[in-house]
Amino acid sequence: MVLGSNFFVTTASRLSSYLLSAALLWGGTAQAQMRISPLVIEVQAERGQAQGVISVTNTSGATFRARVYAEPFTYNRDTGFTTLTSSPSDLTTYLQFSPRELTVPPGVTRRVRLISRFPPSLPEGEYRAVVFTETLNQATDAIGNRVALTARIGTTVYVHQGDLSPNLTVESASWNSEQKQIQLLVRNTGMASVRPVASWTLQQGATVVEKGSIQPTGIVAQSDRYFLLKYPSQDQPIPTSGQYQLTGELIWSEDDEQRTQPFNVELTIPTSAAEPTPNPSQEGNGN
Repeated sequence: MVLGSNFFVTTASRLSSYLLSAALLWGGTAQAQMRISPLVIEVQAERGQAQGVISVTNTSGATFRARVYAEPFTYNRDTGFTTLTSSPSDLTTYLQFSPRELTVPPGVTRRVRLISRFPPSLPEGEYRAVVFTETLNQATDAIGNRVALTARIGTTVYVHQGDLSPNLTVESASWNSEQKQIQLLVRNTGMASVRPVASWTLQQGATVVEKGSIQPTGIVAQSDRYFLLKYPSQDQPIPTSGQYQLTGELIWSEDDEQRTQPFNVELTIPTSAAEPTPNPSQEGNGN
């Protein structure tokens, strides 16, 4: 089976229009230099093996060199995407790719071939890695020193060993005092990662305060994660303190079918929500 099928949904259709939001970008020039496709890969291993291709396109006007490498990763409960030094779900041990370095002229697309091979003794489960394509360019600074300029884009890769599914529930809603936003705590007790979207309605009594949606947010198997509602935005007032009801549903795809999980949770906006966030530079200065 070929890696790279987009398996996430937004209503009944796939979330291909949202896949760019899954790009993992480091360096302000990454998007200007190259385009990577796909950005999210999920596949079922067959007889312990899966293979596929990542396309690297030079969208700039100059040739660049790039290297390709992989690291284990997860989605942290509070901070989201993060790479790891090791993980029980590490795919990198079983993942091979070629070439590991490539030169891409302007307007040209090169392909990196991936293959994963699992030993027969490997337990069932999901194995994950992020495959980075990193540019290797050099420039000269103002005083004539040669400096390395790097930018990288990551493709997240999920390979399933066995018949696996996610299982999502919304545990609670709370006020994030640092972000000044409402957040949902979502738990995935299943054995497969997923990137659900969500629709939500905030009510106080019979009054609808706000409605909104959340774009695809990754949550790995056997974990939980806070989903920020992006409400209130910077140009919206903070809701008054008190009790609220937050209802809605999580939406994702599984086996080419749409899955939904409704939720209905209580929310308390504390009186401290309207207080300005302290400036650390002003703490303890006696002013």
